[in-house]
Amino acid sequence: MEDWLFYLVAIATSVALTLLISSLLKTPRPRKTASLPLPPGPRSLPVVGPLFALLRLRRRSNFDVERLLRGLCRRHGPIVTLQLLSSSRPAVFIADRVLAHRALVARGAEFADRPPAFGPGAVLSSNQRSINTAPYGPVWRALRRNLAAELLHPSRLRAHSPARRWALDLLVRDLGTESSGGGAAAAAVVVMESFQFAMFCLLVLMCFGERLPDEQIRRIESLQRDLLSNFVSFSVLALYPKITRLLFRGRWKKLMEIRRKQEETFVPLIDARRNNLLLQRRRRSEEDGFVYSYVDSLVDLEIPEDGGRKLTDGEIVSLCSEFLSAGTDTTATSLQWIMANLVKQPDVQTKLYEEIERVVEKDAAVQEEDLQRMPYLKAVVLEGLRRHPPGHFVLPHAGGTGRCGKSRWSFGRKGFWKAGRGKGVDITGGREIRMMPFGAGRRICPGMGLALLHLEYFVANLVKEFEWKPAAEGEEVDMTEKLEFTVVMKTPLRARILPRKRT
Repeated sequence: MEDWLFYLVAIATSVALTLLISSLLKTPRPRKTASLPLPPGPRSLPVVGPLFALLRLRRRSNFDVERLLRGLCRRHGPIVTLQLLSSSRPAVFIADRVLAHRALVARGAEFADRPPAFGPGAVLSSNQRSINTAPYGPVWRALRRNLAAELLHPSRLRAHSPARRWALDLLVRDLGTESSGGGAAAAAVVVMESFQFAMFCLLVLMCFGERLPDEQIRRIESLQRDLLSNFVSFSVLALYPKITRLLFRGRWKKLMEIRRKQEETFVPLIDARRNNLLLQRRRRSEEDGFVYSYVDSLVDLEIPEDGGRKLTDGEIVSLCSEFLSAGTDTTATSLQWIMANLVKQPDVQTKLYEEIERVVEKDAAVQEEDLQRMPYLKAVVLEGLRRHPPGHFVLPHAGGTGRCGKSRWSFGRKGFWKAGRGKGVDITGGREIRMMPFGAGRRICPGMGLALLHLEYFVANLVKEFEWKPAAEGEEVDMTEKLEFTVVMKTPLRARILPRKRT
């Protein structure tokens, strides 16, 4: 009797939730496209779907989405439609490189938009005023063009070469200290924290134009780490925001607290650069080692298509947060995977070291101009990105009435790690998609060149400076993946780091 009562209550509650959610969403499917066929997928569950989803989300902070999609693709094919409610926007996932090329590149303009942001997405992006979240249109073009021209242009990148050297020196010194000076009895070092801090120092300097004190950098890093560590759990708040904000009051409060701390931390740094820019222009010169930073470009930026207005402080905070997150964790994660494979395959490490020695003098550091003469280094980096991309999904694209989530885990990642495989691979996906660690098409990551430069520069110098060995003789490196903000090593890399002998 109690079981029947439970089922009746559950069904009644689910029906009520369905009606409530439908009234809150208020997004009926357009008449003109309602009859268009969608790719196959599981049927939407208009009655038990909302209850099932919300109860599971109430108990767990995240799902293994990749595992779910693998099963659906085995059942329905390489393109799958998911739709929780019959009245909600469908999500289409693509797990085939030919279909992905057709959608992202061949018909890129039709799928270059972003779906509307709800809940945390709207809060953290200042209502979609960041490069990743902005709808395809004039605002997105202005933001992306600014980043490409004012920070990622080769002349601007060269101006930040001293910053990369400084970050590398920090990393080498930190690793040397952690390993107790090297030698046969060198202690094994967990390297990921050192990788992350060095990359974060570099990105903070490029973003705010100042070498901040270590304590201040660590406070900013802790704030951004707090955001990224809660990123998956916050995504629940985007599902029926008016309801989930009530169900997950603690998460919503945490989200708003992080955003408040971001503004309190970043706005004084933005104001300082704004004042510094005025001072430099009064002098009509760039004195005292002044280097134009990302924040400087955002302070100067005007959006012609939006009445020529300046960006608000909140929008600049969102863009700075996006820059720091996108440029730190993805690069540090890829660097760890590459170094793990070099520990696992000492013959590849030896071959790479020999190439570096042929190009660079014995006691000299690898310079950025040296990288162009190291084809094997480039192949090692590309193979690392092919086998272990920092993310297994690209951000969702929108087109027409649907939402298209491009999956990349089913193509390009098969087989063992083999450095030579990366030679000559086009990772932009212009002609065909063989791998897409940076996405493809009109929404391809604008920082791809910067990421490759950082990976090549740091890998080359770390291999030149140190010999990388397993934590203990005969110990295998655990290559199991774990999903966080990026796809990280479940067991962080531990390695013995021995300084190279100078002869």
